[in-house]
Amino acid sequence: MAAHGRRYPLVIYSLMLSRWWTIVTAIGFAMLGVAWLGFSRGAESWRWLATGSVGIFCIVLGGIIFLLRKSAYVQPFSDHLRLATPFLRLNISYKRFRSAKSANMGLLFPKNSISKHMAEIVAPLAKMTAIVIELNALPMSQSTLRFFLSPLFFKDKTPHLVLLVDDWMRFSADMESMRTGSTTSAPQKKQDSSILSRLPHK
Repeated sequence: MAAHGRRYPLVIYSLMLSRWWTIVTAIGFAMLGVAWLGFSRGAESWRWLATGSVGIFCIVLGGIIFLLRKSAYVQPFSDHLRLATPFLRLNISYKRFRSAKSANMGLLFPKNSISKHMAEIVAPLAKMTAIVIELNALPMSQSTLRFFLSPLFFKDKTPHLVLLVDDWMRFSADMESMRTGSTTSAPQKKQDSSILSRLPHK
């Protein structure tokens, strides 16, 4: 079994699912409130039962979304990098790597280049640092990847992936350690460049 590093939750999914579970759960409780109101006022049983059922479904769905918040992650192995989401598990061979560099999210996705909706998502992430992995080729078609992944995984149409994790320096060091088979300690936080900025071709 291939050696592996720790799992690093993908911030994009954690943020988006955190928003969704609160919205869906709130809708569920609101529907239950409407159902109770209908029941107390003697409304036809099918009406408040249907509304209550939808409310319970939304609450259960919100709970599932809450549990899935940390299920999207990236994890370095000795011969590949694993990208996992609730609907996709992708193993990317290090042989595909051209480079891996750190970059500011706000600079990768400036307000004037993205939709208003996406700008609202990027706003709280703008000061965070992501790892941009440039690839010789994507492991599957970009259209397929874009179907399963957020647009914030792609800064343009070139073969690459933008990976945003909470501790990008530890992730960078862990990935290099797995890739080279060496023991690498995480760089100090005052540094502002990835140790993977110049990966050799294989």
